[in-house]
Amino acid sequence: MVLNKKDILKALESVSVAGDGKNMVEAGVVQNIMIFGDEVEVDLVLGSPALHIKKRAEVDVMKAIHEKVYEKAKIKVNIKVEAPEKKKPEIKGKPIPGINNIIAVASGKGGVGKSTVTANLAVTLSKMGFKVGILDADIYGPSTPMMFDVEAERPLSVNVDGKSKMKPVENYGVKILSIGFFTKPNQAVVWRGPMAAKALNQMIFDAAWGELDFLLVDLPPGTGDIHLSIMQSLPITGAVVVSTPQNVALADAKKGVAMFQQESINVPVLGIVENMAYFTPEELPDNKYYIFGQQGAKHLAEDLQVPFLGEIPLVQSLRESGDIGRPAALQAETPLEKAFEDITRNMVQETVNRNENIPPTEAIKITTMAGCSAVKKK
Repeated sequence: MVLNKKDILKALESVSVAGDGKNMVEAGVVQNIMIFGDEVEVDLVLGSPALHIKKRAEVDVMKAIHEKVYEKAKIKVNIKVEAPEKKKPEIKGKPIPGINNIIAVASGKGGVGKSTVTANLAVTLSKMGFKVGILDADIYGPSTPMMFDVEAERPLSVNVDGKSKMKPVENYGVKILSIGFFTKPNQAVVWRGPMAAKALNQMIFDAAWGELDFLLVDLPPGTGDIHLSIMQSLPITGAVVVSTPQNVALADAKKGVAMFQQESINVPVLGIVENMAYFTPEELPDNKYYIFGQQGAKHLAEDLQVPFLGEIPLVQSLRESGDIGRPAALQAETPLEKAFEDITRNMVQETVNRNENIPPTEAIKITTMAGCSAVKKK
């Protein structure tokens, strides 16, 4: 069969570009097509360095040509990555000197283990030699002090360059600040949004964090005022979204990813973590029971074209370790330690990829209606 460029271009018009809403030809992704008999060489230029996006583009191109032009064509796809130039948003807020990466850990739904994942990511990063801090921004349910066995501790006041600052509480090599340090154990935090935002700003900017490789921000569940306040105050390097495999949690996790990807926010999503992925009884170590569904978060990551960072099994010791204030990742040579090590390595790699290929995130400026998808511009 004689192949021609026109037929191949038409076939590639059926291939969409991730996150663009346009097809490959319309978006200018297809740079060149060369034909040698039944051999076709296609040059693509993508804006994302993510391996899964490049692989999907290659597979989609080959499938389109085989199905719509010639099923026996020999196809080679060459991919070049060029990060698109991004418009710089107006800056409101400022970075914290000495902190290299600020990672927001979020979930669309409560009860999926977001704070547990944050605590174990932090201690794993510390074990790997990184300098780590946690800002417990879950104003209405601060659980980090309990998970690090520091409920009775209180931040000290220290003098830094003539100014009084809060010295974070430290345990297991992790520096911690939480609203839980400033309330009584049985006291409910009944605050309106502006008051909560002011408290968070004090913990962010009136703290002596020192030098940190990573500051993990444990956000409240959902997509609300606290999230916008944090992203308004800080240049977030990237976000990690935690979900369980069940459909109810996945629907909310999808909204969490969408929040970070909104044009007015534009925070890179480093990946999705699947918690409570499966249950393995101690007496049947080779058995896996998928109580909440199988690989739901992994499939969601593929659908949204964001990285899948890994899965965490449903293990009794994970709950127990959080209750007694010693994160499970500290348990040497256990499946939980390995699971958190794998997820943490993936998160660090995605952070490195993000920093090499995308300009630094700036703190966003949010006007009254900006970021509200329900409001349509007329």
